[in-house]
Amino acid sequence: MGSIYLIRHGQASFGADDYDVLSPLGIRQAEILGRHLAELGIRFDRCLSGDLRRQQHTGQGVIGQLREAGHSIPDIEVDSAFNEFEADEVIRAHLPDLLSLEPDALHILQNAAHHRAEFQRLFSLIISRWVSGEHEKDGLESWQSFRERVEGGLARILAQAEKKDRIAIFTSGGTITALLQSIIGVPAIKAFELNWQIVNTSLSLLKFRGHEVTLASFNSHVHLELLKAPELITFR
Repeated sequence: MGSIYLIRHGQASFGADDYDVLSPLGIRQAEILGRHLAELGIRFDRCLSGDLRRQQHTGQGVIGQLREAGHSIPDIEVDSAFNEFEADEVIRAHLPDLLSLEPDALHILQNAAHHRAEFQRLFSLIISRWVSGEHEKDGLESWQSFRERVEGGLARILAQAEKKDRIAIFTSGGTITALLQSIIGVPAIKAFELNWQIVNTSLSLLKFRGHEVTLASFNSHVHLELLKAPELITFR
C-alpha cells in the first residue's frame, strides 16, 4: 500500500497583522519534525503543499532537515487544492448574524491574541453555522465547495501515484478535517471536534490502494512529545 502523510503547518503568527508567517516556534517545530523523520528513515517520493506561506515554509523546514541527513527528497509541488479555507472571510460573512447574540464578538475577534479562549468559543460558533450549510453567504466558499476542492486534490494525487509511494502533503487543519470527514464519514461538525485537537506539525497518515483510502493514524506529534517541552505543542 501507499502512504500519504498529512502534515499540518507549524505555529503561525496568531494575532499578528499577517497570520500566514511561521513564528520562530513554528520554524523550530518544522525542523524538529524533519530530524525525527530522518531518524526514522522515512523518505518521500513526492511532496506537495498549498500555496500558503506557512504551509510551504513548513515543508521547506522539514525537507531541509531530511536532506541534511543525506536523504534525497523531491522539491515541493504547489497545489492550491490544499489551501486552508479563508477563515477571515468566513468570520466576516457570519459576524453580523452573531452580533445579535454576542454583542462583544467584534471586539473579541479583533483582539484575538488577548482573548484566546473567547475567540475559540466564538470561532466554533461561526464554524458550526458555516458547516451546517443552512446559512450560505453570497461570494463565500461553502463547506461543501471547500471539501470538494480538497477531495479533488487528493483524487489527482491518487491518479498519479505508484502503489507504494510515500507522499507528503504540507497543509492546514481545515484541509485535514475535510479529508477526514470524507474518509471516515463523520458529520462535518464532528470532524471539526477533531480539528480543534490538531497540533502544529502533527502527522495524520492515510494508506491507499488504488483509489481506496483509509485513515491509519491521526494527529501524531510524538516528535514534539519526546522533547518533553510542553511549549512545543501548539494548536494555531
